Amino acid sequence: MSESWRGFASDNYAGIHPEVLESISRVNVDHAVAYGDDDVTAHLRELVHDHFGPQAEVFPVFNGTGANVIALQAMCRPWEAVICAESAHVNIDEGGAPEKVAGLKLWTVPTEDGLLTPDLVDVHAVREGDVHRAQQAVVTITQSSELGTAYSVDHLGRLSDHVHSRGLKLHLDGARIANAAASLGVALREITTDVGIDAVSFGGTKNGAMGAEAVIVLDPSLTDAVPFLRKSSMQLASKMRFVSAQLVALLTDDLWLRNASHANDMARRLESAVRAIPGVEVQRRVDANAVFAILPPAVTERLQRDYRFYTWDDHTGEVRWMCSWDTTPEDVDAFAAAIAREMSA
Repeated sequence: MSESWRGFASDNYAGIHPEVLESISRVNVDHAVAYGDDDVTAHLRELVHDHFGPQAEVFPVFNGTGANVIALQAMCRPWEAVICAESAHVNIDEGGAPEKVAGLKLWTVPTEDGLLTPDLVDVHAVREGDVHRAQQAVVTITQSSELGTAYSVDHLGRLSDHVHSRGLKLHLDGARIANAAASLGVALREITTDVGIDAVSFGGTKNGAMGAEAVIVLDPSLTDAVPFLRKSSMQLASKMRFVSAQLVALLTDDLWLRNASHANDMARRLESAVRAIPGVEVQRRVDANAVFAILPPAVTERLQRDYRFYTWDDHTGEVRWMCSWDTTPEDVDAFAAAIAREMSA
């Protein structure tokens, strides 16, 4: 692999968007009050109110795992549990942090497309009051999902109504919420506040930030707990202005939407190109910036000598290709051509 290369393994591989870097540089003057009592974080709160509603409270953190752990812990008592899709990031890609750090039981549900439904929630919404069973308290969903699919506004509304009718709360892991909103053609508020989401883990890093996420609380009853949980979870930045500045950049002049829309467009370009290659199977719909395809293992092995991407399922040969804010049409076309060459070899 050459020193200069482009990968399709993760949108985390991409660099920092210039407007985010400029925002960080702009606030790097003089002194500012530490731990979030600064003017930059105050401005971030105003922007979050604009995008999510006046009741929204924002708590910047370092990473998505931290955001999820803090949000879920705020929504649960020690004996309570979280219902999630089996493929959810909190279940398969966070090193057990929800269990180890937050002490939460995860009730997982197999899904075909990564999306929960009321019926799937009800698989584990059982045995209420049974002291022998961790009691369900929260349903967490991933938007867009780990399988690249997005919940529609109607789907979210139905799910939210059902979850709340069962006396549960609804958390949204939004590491790629921007990609979902861009795909659906809706504002951030329409897939969070307006459909009854109680708390959001808002992602910035995968969408052009250097390293910035946030817990956005939409249910006021959760607000008091989050500052203390953020501190005890080692997610409270002392020089908060530099974390907040990244989120300010994303939420200003629709940078979040521009970046996500471009990444989605590149994924659709890649999907279109590889569907035309004999032998490549694309079995999942492409709602956001992920493309899943099944390749012969030998082809995957040869491609991975020059391109970084993950094998999603070793049993089926399914791989995952992610596009990012800085993926170019030339990147996509070159990769598709390489796939075509290896498939015909």
